[in-house]
Amino acid sequence: MVGWRFDERARRGLLAAVLLGMPALARAGMPVPEEVAPGTGAEEDTLSGGVVDGVEGTGSDVPADAAAEGPTGDGSGEVMEGALAQSVPAQGMPEEQVSPVGPVPGKAAATPEKQGKKKKKVKPGEPQDESLGENPDAVDDTAEEDKQDVRVFGRVYARASADEREKYQRSLSIPSARVGVGASLSNIEAEVTADLADKSLLKDAFVRLADDSKRFRLYGGQFKSPFLQRSLESSWDLPVVSRGLVEDYLTEVHQLGGRRLGLMGEMRLKDAWGLKVSAGFFEGGKDDAGMRLKEDIAARVSLRPLKKLSLGVSTYVAEALDVVHKHALAADAQLHLGGLLFSGELVTGRLPLGPFTAQLLLANYTLPVGSGEWAVQPVAGFEALQLRGDVEGTGHSLVGGLNVLLGDRFKAMFQAERALRPGDEAAALEYSLQLATRF
Repeated sequence: MVGWRFDERARRGLLAAVLLGMPALARAGMPVPEEVAPGTGAEEDTLSGGVVDGVEGTGSDVPADAAAEGPTGDGSGEVMEGALAQSVPAQGMPEEQVSPVGPVPGKAAATPEKQGKKKKKVKPGEPQDESLGENPDAVDDTAEEDKQDVRVFGRVYARASADEREKYQRSLSIPSARVGVGASLSNIEAEVTADLADKSLLKDAFVRLADDSKRFRLYGGQFKSPFLQRSLESSWDLPVVSRGLVEDYLTEVHQLGGRRLGLMGEMRLKDAWGLKVSAGFFEGGKDDAGMRLKEDIAARVSLRPLKKLSLGVSTYVAEALDVVHKHALAADAQLHLGGLLFSGELVTGRLPLGPFTAQLLLANYTLPVGSGEWAVQPVAGFEALQLRGDVEGTGHSLVGGLNVLLGDRFKAMFQAERALRPGDEAAALEYSLQLATRF
């Protein structure tokens, strides 16, 4: 009887030693759990007299059979409870508990990839997938994890208008149906954009090289020349349905600026008030006979002395390598005050008709509605153009309207403009409604 009891105690003591030693063996082959910090003493082995998860060991000077005994002389129950307490965490949901011997068979461990990314709500004004030709800083302003090697983007504008010059005859049009593909690598970006609603199908087609720090860039191909802030602004970001009479008169009529084939260098220093310098050579315009003129040059310098204030100066010189007949110099400023955006630009220069000056002012306020994805945006603007010299004339425009925005993917724009454009006999009123979406 005594021998049987001795054998039973020996077997129980051996079983307890094995159970208490399993966590130490498991730790030798796996990382230490967060609950057990190295250096606290809680990771020491029980058999050496230390502490495992707060359970004291027996020590080398206490017999194993005595340590196994409880108040009744048989302590196997307490040893088993201590071993189970050491092996299975007492806190957390069953899904959060970690087995010391590895993952539970048939149950895959949760990983960030399987959990998926939470879809971010897009608020009005946040940068989205954008054409580099419309917004050269689009990739730089995108979070690192949101950048893509290949981007496909597009937009569609549908417009209805009624013009007093045409006795308010209603006109429906698709002023823009643009689609493009862009590729971004570590030191190179390329983009091709076409507008299916324009006679000149190809809009942007260029390659942009950059150093590792993205401070210096080199553009080659067809893209916007760095002149006039109103021209450089993305048409999506503009709160008006058109760029205005000043931009139309200088760019479309007299070929100062706009999209051109060219080669341009750029320097961007974010630490120096966001200083950005761009300059390049561009293909010249055409004369009245359709002959291509010599190359033009354009340059722009901009900086952000305050977080909410940006300033810029730009210039364009036509036929810079020959006798200069056309040139212009512009200074611009933008001020952000919460939801209010105010921008202004002054332009002066010379055209074949003589010297000219122009002023552009634009203000809009974005007011979120509801959850923040919807917003309303009242807008007001003023432009003036003065021609001096042998040929004198003036033009002006006053525009006001209301836009409704849904995130940064859809907007409805209603505006009224009263303008005296070059060639008009008197000022006239025009109403416009434009629906726009992009992807």
